Amino acid sequence: MKHHFAIARFDKSIILYYNEKACGYLQQESSEGMDIGMEVFQTVVLLKSSFALLGIAAVIALIASGKQKFCNLSVNMICIVSSILMMAASGFIILSENQFVKIHIFDTAIPFLSLELAVDGLSALFLLILSILVFCISVYSIGYISHYFGKRNVGLFYFLYSTFILSMALVFTSSNAVFFYISWEAMSVLSYFLVIFESEIEKNQKAGILYIVMTHIGTAFLLIGFMISYSFTGSFDITGSSQAIPEGAKNIIFILYLLGFCTKAGAIPVHIWLPYAHPAAPSNVSALMSGVMIKTAIYGLVRFVMEFLGVQHTWWGVLIIVIGVLSAFLGVAYALMEHDMKRLLAYHSVENIGIILIGLGISFISFNGGNTIIGSMALTASLLHTLNHALFKGGLFLGAGSIHYATHTKDIEKLGGLIRTMPVTALFVLCFSLAISAIIPFNGFVSEWLTFLSIFTYVAPGQAGINIILIIAVATLGMAGALAAACFVKFYGISFLGLPRTNQAAEAREVSAPMNIAMGIIGGICLLIGLLPMQAIRTIDKVTFSLTGASSVTQLGQGFIDPWISLDNTGSSISPAEIFAALAVVSLLTLIAVRIIGGKYLERRYGSWDCGFEALNPRMQYTATGFSKPIKIVFRILFRPSRKTELKGGSRYQPDEIEYTTTSESIFEKYAYRPAFQQIITFSRRAKFFVQTGKIHNYLIYIFIAVLALMAYNRFV
Repeated sequence: MKHHFAIARFDKSIILYYNEKACGYLQQESSEGMDIGMEVFQTVVLLKSSFALLGIAAVIALIASGKQKFCNLSVNMICIVSSILMMAASGFIILSENQFVKIHIFDTAIPFLSLELAVDGLSALFLLILSILVFCISVYSIGYISHYFGKRNVGLFYFLYSTFILSMALVFTSSNAVFFYISWEAMSVLSYFLVIFESEIEKNQKAGILYIVMTHIGTAFLLIGFMISYSFTGSFDITGSSQAIPEGAKNIIFILYLLGFCTKAGAIPVHIWLPYAHPAAPSNVSALMSGVMIKTAIYGLVRFVMEFLGVQHTWWGVLIIVIGVLSAFLGVAYALMEHDMKRLLAYHSVENIGIILIGLGISFISFNGGNTIIGSMALTASLLHTLNHALFKGGLFLGAGSIHYATHTKDIEKLGGLIRTMPVTALFVLCFSLAISAIIPFNGFVSEWLTFLSIFTYVAPGQAGINIILIIAVATLGMAGALAAACFVKFYGISFLGLPRTNQAAEAREVSAPMNIAMGIIGGICLLIGLLPMQAIRTIDKVTFSLTGASSVTQLGQGFIDPWISLDNTGSSISPAEIFAALAVVSLLTLIAVRIIGGKYLERRYGSWDCGFEALNPRMQYTATGFSKPIKIVFRILFRPSRKTELKGGSRYQPDEIEYTTTSESIFEKYAYRPAFQQIITFSRRAKFFVQTGKIHNYLIYIFIAVLALMAYNRFV
């Protein structure tokens, strides 16, 4: 693909690159004596203003920490305004036909370290995802954080919240690997402090330690990859060329990047931190972490592997698909066993990261094989599911936060009947549950359907090995979809339907208006994308085209204006809007027919058969444990279930109480992480005994050996 660029400067700090259309526009503006196009200038101002407002919000949070209500309202309002500006800037860049903006802020005396921002279509897409979620979460936080008043340092929370958002924005806009690494580290450390915000709870402290250890292990892999790249290219520029890197080194760098980014994404088998950290954090932070932070890994894989390294081998894509398949299936399987609603949602993040990786792996294989159309379709599916997951998973965590806010519990076994006391929350959580289960007419279906299409389209004779992998991927997606639907039937049914199981559920009341408004906005966007899929696909396709030079829109249907066009490819088509309309018409006609044929009827109310009991009570209804028991039996080799029955009081044959508990275990945690942890502890104790002798002569020898090693490295490497 042939690119045309023009360069313009503003205040000696902004460099902007344009495509061919913009070159002519720039020449026209220059002929009128203007140095820069007004629209481009506005984009840069919007971005800089958005980032500046986040910094201002952090300062105000510290200054106004003593006035908690003022701090809560003012910081959230500033974040809302910042997100609107970021949304406008990123939207303009995406819709302006591959415009690339590079903003040079300042240089430092430190080599290779300069504050320089670069925003292209890919960066703009992730900024758009971030800004949408920040807008909704900030509205939600106005009501949600009120339960911390007088109990926590709200000012400190909002300082961490604002800077956390800023660090993620800088990750998406960093133009060199050094500044990317600094932003990445800042994001990790700030999110750690948010995870342990309720630090008096011991399990939150353990979750924070596990998270910070795992994220730094992943960061170490990334740092090694950056250094190897620099040793061959002599540059940390992300947008530079990797032609000087030999093929073998590229394979090593790919593995390092894959390990580093998959650790942050929570992909199996390096997912161990995610089901602990997400439940520990406040729910608005969990929504940001699951909706955006783990997606920084997807951004990194596309930016550093696909764009910088270039896909070199088919096995790169196959490896990503294998990781995606394991993550999708095991993530949803473990989610079904959970009764803590936030751990359940955390495992579903693992599942959806797997779905995203499957699409990304298909695109890698396609691009390596020269099939750019299918590669573009798979990449579009992957990026669209990244957006969709950010929306419905962010909404689900906000819904979980509302339930916890009203009932003070995260255990769904203690809930029930909330649809009567929290009807608005119940409606929105139902929308998000349908979306994550890929049910029409919500957005989750669109991206998963597009992923299926890309897999089916790539299957062809003469590639038996690849076809087997693709068939397994299709089967996994189907199984994951079925298990996800079952999981959210359990989650929604046990939590909102039936009778209240505890006084906490019976006394719950609807949450405040800002919390419901935020969930309503996200739910509306999920429904809008589901009803008008081609609009979202065309938007993502612009980003894909800017990266690959290929577009898949023509394969999905003709026409550029009609929003109701079906998702059509190779004779397979489906239109969510048409299906939704058909379901509505069929339901209405069925109701009319029943009324006409049945005629008038009398309603009589009777108590149902209660097996001789005087009245039904909450203990007679399904539990979450009972609902998931059949699946636990089917996959018992995976869950390794165990049960324990304990008799309390009375005699053996007539006890006063019988306590029945079932447990399942994580095979990765039991057979991989715990043994590795024990080995590290044992080695550390032995090393401490031999190394920390307390003798100054030994310590001087250590320093001497370290200096010699550094000198040898500098001389020969």
